[in-house]
Amino acid sequence: MARVRWGVIGLGDVVERKSGPALQSVPGSSIAAVMRRDGARAADFARRHGVPRWYDDPQALVEDEGVDAVYVATPPGSHAEHAIRAAEAGKHVYVEKPMGRAAVECESMIDACDRAGVGLFVAYYRRALPRFVAAQAAIRDGRLGEIESVRVTLLRRSAGGGWRLDPILSGGGLFVDLASHTLDWLDLAVGAITEIGGTVDGGPAESAVSASFSFGPTVTGRGRWDFAADQDLDEVEILGSRGSLRMSGFGTDPAVLTTSEGTIQLPADQPPVVQQPLIANVVGSLLGQAEPISTGTTAIRTTRVIDAVLAGHRERHGISFG
Repeated sequence: MARVRWGVIGLGDVVERKSGPALQSVPGSSIAAVMRRDGARAADFARRHGVPRWYDDPQALVEDEGVDAVYVATPPGSHAEHAIRAAEAGKHVYVEKPMGRAAVECESMIDACDRAGVGLFVAYYRRALPRFVAAQAAIRDGRLGEIESVRVTLLRRSAGGGWRLDPILSGGGLFVDLASHTLDWLDLAVGAITEIGGTVDGGPAESAVSASFSFGPTVTGRGRWDFAADQDLDEVEILGSRGSLRMSGFGTDPAVLTTSEGTIQLPADQPPVVQQPLIANVVGSLLGQAEPISTGTTAIRTTRVIDAVLAGHRERHGISFG
């Protein structure tokens, strides 16, 4: 391929603001076709964004010979269906996060893409956002010393809802939707989570989660996510033997590094389109110019962590995906 021609399934707000403009502007990338079951809205999106073709049938899109890769931007409940459909048509796949409602769905997606010999990428875009890259570099370069512990806090008075509060569509509630971003980045920056347990309130969509976890034998972690709290608080704290790193998981402020030499901010620009750095990596990977940083293989680890936290909660509420 000299250029990646994208077909997009699902045309909600995330495509309008967070990803679609990047698919059109990253060098070597363009949107060739879009699909939404409401054909009028698909046609409207295509007209407004200069996309040549639109469909109201996902099979028609994946069979389009002018499409090289398919971006699945629907709620998680249909990720596996559309990803497998695209893979069977010989198209590379970029799927929104969380990758699937449960690891069993992620496994089916990985298997389908492996059988077809196509790439599978997942939109955990914090792996490429400059402020998270700067924080990861500080950890990697040993500026904190040996990592000892991690603490994650996300409290919100109100966090919206809609389909994100329907486990059949989303896999759970706002913990699944939002915590997955942070857990995935910690997997990259600190290491794979090896043990996790927690308590869950609310239902059937969880409203509050407290968890303890570890990254191998020497690094401990704890997290608290509450979407009906009496305050708003968003902080990720990583402590090491020689310093600490603090940053928000969802804001745009720089990470703050504190060592014996003092406290500094780690400068990093916020891109105008939040998924642009990751999409540039995906396009570069497909064109043979870059190594992929967010794949089905990395993303399934995050889904397995979520599965472990919510296992008892799902059993109590009769929620099953496989």
